Amino acid sequence: MDLILGVANVFSATNLFYCFTGCVLGTIVGVLPGLGPASTIAILLPVTMHLDPTGSVIMLSGLYYGAMYGGSTTSILVNIPGEAASVVTCIEGFQMTKQGKAG
Repeated sequence: MDLILGVANVFSATNLFYCFTGCVLGTIVGVLPGLGPASTIAILLPVTMHLDPTGSVIMLSGLYYGAMYGGSTTSILVNIPGEAASVVTCIEGFQMTKQGKAG
């Protein structure tokens, strides 16, 4: 019964909005070269201070995944890794960008 209550809580409109907002903000900051997910969370941590605990954890996870996605965008298009995990993406992704296959 508690599992069903937890899933219903996560998929509420408010928490889905927090997740979407976290993903958008994380992607915006993650696109900046040199800023990875850890620094993105550190920069945007004050945004989550006034939320309830569930909403803030959901927003922080959205920030993390958005920053990971944003870091791969700069690795592929500009050949600048935003974090250590994006170095391999620079090697193959930028070569595909030069061939016109960035999408």
